[in-house]
Amino acid sequence: MDTATPPDTDELTFRDAAGADVPALVALIESAYRGDSSRTGWTTEADILQGQRTDEQGVRAVIDAPASRLLAVERGGELVACCQLEHRGDAAYFGMFAVRPGLQGGGFGKRIIAEAEHTARESWGVGEMHMTVISVRDDLIAWYERRGYRRTGELTPFPYGDERFGIPQRDDLAFELLVKNLEAGDAGEGV
Repeated sequence: MDTATPPDTDELTFRDAAGADVPALVALIESAYRGDSSRTGWTTEADILQGQRTDEQGVRAVIDAPASRLLAVERGGELVACCQLEHRGDAAYFGMFAVRPGLQGGGFGKRIIAEAEHTARESWGVGEMHMTVISVRDDLIAWYERRGYRRTGELTPFPYGDERFGIPQRDDLAFELLVKNLEAGDAGEGV
């Protein structure tokens, strides 16, 4: 395959993750956000957080929760991405989004988030998608804004001292709520 050509995102398949997927999902999520391997992609948090991003217990909890789905995304039978969807009343929560670092920037993310939005609408009839992003991640927030998400200014403190979420390298971290209207006709399909 010519590496200068963006990957054919039509080859992606989506399925609900199962317990047997947990080790591979943890490795994927960790590789997209933490450590030197994450620096291959643009979603790395390695400069603001060290330690783990998630663990097997956290991933298994998402898979097993009754109002939750963890979508495993494969290309050619190989796990390349994942995302969490959780039903929360009139909204769905989008989280645990990871794309293999070497594949980031090739169009996978746009396709996956669109599929997640479609799945949330079809599964639960929700009108909004919510997510939280570390507020200092301006590049990532801008990416979501180009897909129709808006900043709310609603901040939740980062759980300092709870190493299950990583070891902060800064003292100004918080999560900001981003929201997208999923009603028909919502413009949010920018580049």
